Amino acid sequence: MSSYLHQFRAPRVSTVVALRFPLDEVVDDWSGLRSVMIREIPEEFTRDEWAYLVSFLGSENLMGVFETTFGESVSLGSSRSSIMAQPCGQVAVWLPNNVSLLGPLVLILLSLTGNPMRLKGGQDSEDLTGVFLRYALKHLNQGKLLNYLQHQVKHEVFGREDPRSAVFAAESQVRIVFGSDEAARAIHNLPHPLGSKAYSFIDRRSEAWIEKSCISDQLILDLLKVFAIYGQAGCTSPRRVVLLGASVDDAVQFTGELSKIWIAMKRPEPAMHIASNNIMGQQLANALGWKSRLSEKHGAVFAAGNYLLPECPMPMGLMVVAATAEEARNRLPTNIQTIGSAFVDPEAESWLRFFAGTRVKRIVPLSSMHHFGPVWDGEEFWRGCFDLISLT
Repeated sequence: MSSYLHQFRAPRVSTVVALRFPLDEVVDDWSGLRSVMIREIPEEFTRDEWAYLVSFLGSENLMGVFETTFGESVSLGSSRSSIMAQPCGQVAVWLPNNVSLLGPLVLILLSLTGNPMRLKGGQDSEDLTGVFLRYALKHLNQGKLLNYLQHQVKHEVFGREDPRSAVFAAESQVRIVFGSDEAARAIHNLPHPLGSKAYSFIDRRSEAWIEKSCISDQLILDLLKVFAIYGQAGCTSPRRVVLLGASVDDAVQFTGELSKIWIAMKRPEPAMHIASNNIMGQQLANALGWKSRLSEKHGAVFAAGNYLLPECPMPMGLMVVAATAEEARNRLPTNIQTIGSAFVDPEAESWLRFFAGTRVKRIVPLSSMHHFGPVWDGEEFWRGCFDLISLT
């Protein structure tokens, strides 16, 4: 039963959110975990992944999820509420194999709803969700969050055809699927409660668009930090960098700067199979007409060329093209998700009109491409974990 009331006010509506725990306490528990995380890093996580999690657990970020969804936090009773939001019941999540950091992020966000949670990890993933959950259980002090994670969260790793998927679907009021189109269709076709909600986050791709006059060493460093976490694997990773108002020679020079700053970042030595794939990827890129270069220790490939060149799949490959905005828009993939932008005036009306009518789901500053939040692929999945009761 929900017994803790929290009020949020937007310009035209005030919402009371009924939770099963005091929100401030749970946020403080998550945020307080960061002091331990700074000192102790599980070996399964890269430093980039762990640093992102530490930042994600900031109290302002977690409270921001509620404020983005319901409005400004205000004192209970300070205004007349027209809506009450309450947890809707069990939430089941099918996590992807390729972006293992997504699991801990989903776990954190959904824990704020207080709904019972069932997380299914892929057999081919690194299962960072399980690692992080065990880490949190070990280091959290007694409190509402620890009690919730112990008793309301169930995490399992099994194959797509495992009958446990059918159980998850049959018992859950919300189904959230990250994966292929085929996997999402199969899961949502399983028997499920009448009126339950379903969200599918399927195969997506992202790009970075940079106006030539915005290029700087800091911008290149931001781009590499985003790229280094997932390479081409993540849906929010820039598969292609578009230099607007630039030439192919500018793109070639840009890859040289990428290589130089990559060295300065002092990246760890890549795994043998990644290095081998990058060597082969560079050879293929050159054969397709790209002007490419291997980074130090073969940890990445940076390729420059005309925007019409065919793509070259490389796990740690970043393609840089020169194009006009119209040329780049005409070549957007049908499954485009995020545009990481570096524009002189990102809020200009001309840019808003330019992207209107496209399939783009997110337009964010380049450094925020991986930021996960309550709205994803244009879907308010986090809000969907609440039932809304009209009070007027």
